[in-house]
Amino acid sequence: MQRDELAAWLRLTLTPGVGNGAARRLLAAFGLPQNIFAQGERDWQSCVTTAQARALARVPEELESLTERTWQWLLDGRAPAQPAHGIVTLGDEAYPPALLATEDPPLLLYLLGAPQFVQGGAPFAPVHSLAMVGSRNPTAQGADHARQFARALREAGLCIVSGLALGIDAAAHEGALIDPPDGAAPATIAIVGTGLDRVYPRANKELAHRIARHGLLVSEYPLGTPPLPANFPKRNRIISGLSQGTLVVEA
Repeated sequence: MQRDELAAWLRLTLTPGVGNGAARRLLAAFGLPQNIFAQGERDWQSCVTTAQARALARVPEELESLTERTWQWLLDGRAPAQPAHGIVTLGDEAYPPALLATEDPPLLLYLLGAPQFVQGGAPFAPVHSLAMVGSRNPTAQGADHARQFARALREAGLCIVSGLALGIDAAAHEGALIDPPDGAAPATIAIVGTGLDRVYPRANKELAHRIARHGLLVSEYPLGTPPLPANFPKRNRIISGLSQGTLVVEA
């Protein structure tokens, strides 16, 4: 991805009042975001409302600073012996087909993880993925069950997908990371509700670092996004969309 392409995608996601649905209509009509912003308000109004077209005509104030921050983040992810950083867009071949088939696929997926997954061209290669979710305040037995299920299912060839929350989510990731294989598929994928330059909850910071070494952390939110309450229910559609089934432990 080139810097000008990154800036165009970020501008599309930052434009107030233009959600994923309107953005997808624009992409279907005009192609890549650079082509969208080469049009005028009258052209946009074939896909969106007048108010949305007017919003698209204004460059978001934070665009330049976020573009620079994100571009530097991508460059930092190329350092040797470090987790890699990447972005997959809605138009990329690497975008997971199962997620693309959902009702509201994200425009961008930010990736942080082992270089063979992020930079290998197929970060979501595993065909069989299972979501594991549950209580943030499980019993000790429930947390242990989650770890044991995740370990056994990962050893059986499944990628464990969860949300890095306290409780069952964390236990599921931990179980998947017991004796992780050095294969072509991530041991576990964590879908988070913040920008990938933050870890929430902070109690899972070390766990997040382990996931980055043997799997993937994924977010649809720009760098710097704090843990806003509304983000966490919304990210659940990605957990579901990447998975062929869901195991609920102590809901």
